[in-house]
Amino acid sequence: MAVPAAFFAVFFAYPVGAIVARGLRDGGRWQFGRIPGVLGDPDVLGVLWFTLWQAAASTGLTLVLALPAAYVFARFDFPGKQLLRALVTVPFVMPTVVVGSAFLALTGRGGVLDGWWGIRLDTTVWAILLAHVFFNFAVVVRTVGGLWAQLDPRQEEAARVLGAGRLAAWRHVTLPALGPAVAAAALMVFLFTFTSFGVIQILGGPAYATLEVEIYRQTADFLDLPTAAVLSLLQLAAVAAVLAVHAWTVRRRERALRLVAPETTARRPRGAGERALLGGVVAVVAVLLLAPLAVLVERSFATPGGHGLGFYRALQESDGTFAVPPLEAVGNSLAYAAVATVIAVVVGGLAAAAVTRRAGPLVRGFDALLMLPLGTSAVTVGFGFLIALDSPPLDLRSSWILVPLAQALVGVPFVVRTMLPVLRAVDDRLREAAAVLGASPLRAWREVDLPLVRRAVLVAAGFAFAVSLGEFGATVFIAGPDRPTLPVAVARLLGRAGETNYGQAMALSTILMAVCAASLLLLERVRKNQAGEF
Repeated sequence: MAVPAAFFAVFFAYPVGAIVARGLRDGGRWQFGRIPGVLGDPDVLGVLWFTLWQAAASTGLTLVLALPAAYVFARFDFPGKQLLRALVTVPFVMPTVVVGSAFLALTGRGGVLDGWWGIRLDTTVWAILLAHVFFNFAVVVRTVGGLWAQLDPRQEEAARVLGAGRLAAWRHVTLPALGPAVAAAALMVFLFTFTSFGVIQILGGPAYATLEVEIYRQTADFLDLPTAAVLSLLQLAAVAAVLAVHAWTVRRRERALRLVAPETTARRPRGAGERALLGGVVAVVAVLLLAPLAVLVERSFATPGGHGLGFYRALQESDGTFAVPPLEAVGNSLAYAAVATVIAVVVGGLAAAAVTRRAGPLVRGFDALLMLPLGTSAVTVGFGFLIALDSPPLDLRSSWILVPLAQALVGVPFVVRTMLPVLRAVDDRLREAAAVLGASPLRAWREVDLPLVRRAVLVAAGFAFAVSLGEFGATVFIAGPDRPTLPVAVARLLGRAGETNYGQAMALSTILMAVCAASLLLLERVRKNQAGEF
């Protein structure tokens, strides 16, 4: 536990603490009197209210649309299921700036809806809500569907034999078993939308701001660090509360159920009703998830002279937006993400092993702490890196390693949540038998644990690689102008006027989407169905 604890202490707690201290200390003394003033500001209260209600609305809308899909993927077996499941997951690992770009191409000025029917949804809350559903659909499908596929259907069938109707059997047998998973999924969606940044920046315009966006504005636009520090503390407290409830629901799910192999519960859809449900889910996936991506790809080829590769060719030229041609962002992102993946797998793997082999309140607290980077302001982390890691022996301000370190902080929770169920399933008696036969702890790990967890490690590495590619909130602060990443390059191109800049942003977004989709499809081939969180 020492290595992951030290990693989080140095590269998470220290930078966040430094930025908070920079904002709230004056003349060597803490100035907590600023907190009531900031929290009483009507503008801040408006931002807080919008953050809360849009997160609640996004969560409810996501559950309504994604729960039927979770049932279909859990209980039905149909051609193309694995491919469709992978496609559903692609938006979740897409960078938020690409999600915003896709919805901008669909609903913004000159978008498909504007061209066909004169409908524009950008700068409205509807575009934000739909983009959040697009982004988080897979969270519900994977979290709830993964468990639903392993629930023994004979329990519900027994209730029906005893006289219960279909709805009553589902309400009294299946729903209580799924409840903790639904709650866990809802909390994760709420967390991701509560801290939304890229989607709000691109689709919301100046009229809408979440706490994360307001922290960015106060830090980067107004250099008002005291206000940014108070808002960061407020967001951290809210995220910690959500994660505490989430950890409680996960423990309930792990303790209360006896599961069966998912291969035994899926069957072909029967009857008109089940086939209509399958068709409806496929239609929702096609319209809500695939259409924005398809429009994004189409826009990347729509040059002023007709469809072609003009925007892609322009990526090889530097026009003053960057110190280097935008295409170099592809190589930068791949290199950064590879290093970040190695860091995340090592740190997350050690953390998961520690949580598996020990028990008690301290370990449970450590387990919850591992999730904190998912909800903490990435803007605060990125700016904290610049403030805190600026003197020996940690003078890293101009070092390339800052970007992979920031990306690894986001990747570690995915590694931990992917590996924990598999590590907990390893029988301790196998390790004890190896020890009795004279194997050292290292050899016992290599001969016993590694063969059993190898597939989970590959899946965890795939997720860490994909989310590292898309990290934006912290990277936008620390990526040098001569080494931009793909999300940073997309955001800068979208921030400049001109058709060529917009087309190049669409082209870069398409490249990034293709890399993420390839990672996910490869991941699906090595992944076994299991009741995990991701």
